[in-house]
Amino acid sequence: MSGIETARPYVGTHAVGGQPKRIFDVFVALLVILLTLPLFIIVAVLIKITDPGPVIYKHVRVGLWGRSFACFKFRTMVVDSDQVLEALLDDDSSARAEWKQCQKLINDPRVTPVGRLLRESSLDELPQLINVLRGEMSFVGPRPIVPSDMSRYGDRLGLYMSARPGLTGAWQIDGRSDCGYDKRVGLDANYVSNWCFSTDLSILVRTVGAVIDRKGSY
Repeated sequence: MSGIETARPYVGTHAVGGQPKRIFDVFVALLVILLTLPLFIIVAVLIKITDPGPVIYKHVRVGLWGRSFACFKFRTMVVDSDQVLEALLDDDSSARAEWKQCQKLINDPRVTPVGRLLRESSLDELPQLINVLRGEMSFVGPRPIVPSDMSRYGDRLGLYMSARPGLTGAWQIDGRSDCGYDKRVGLDANYVSNWCFSTDLSILVRTVGAVIDRKGSY
């Protein structure tokens, strides 16, 4: 984790949703892990036999009260992805502008063929169920951010830090990667400010449609 900015701790008392939201997360995460265990194994084998390297990718994200944690995903990129990205941004001004705008690339040369399929189906995020069990994430919440993006939230950073980042959220059902960063910040702030359990249930139901539609998934 060397060279990665460390998140500033944020002092808080009650996470959004409190204990009921946490109990719901643990119960459903355990249930989903049990039901999808064969899928976990199949995906892990596919990754391992098609591209050398680790099955799980860990990336530092900022969570509740500003604590940094390792966010788990199935690896969807080549092993030397950082070097590939650096070379691309040095040589391609349009890609550099796209990356600066939303930290995503539509045609990302780092993504493996299996990785693209996992991203389009959102199966790459299955390991984040472990983050949910560990209390680092929730089923519904703000989109997990990297420490270097904290400044983009401005005076709304405290709202972000008062909730566990979500496996899904308002950003997931409103364009996913097509959603600009400023809009994403607004969606996160609105979610935290107006949280209620029925909103979480509605987002979970609508996420199914967003995943099937594959809009903004790359």
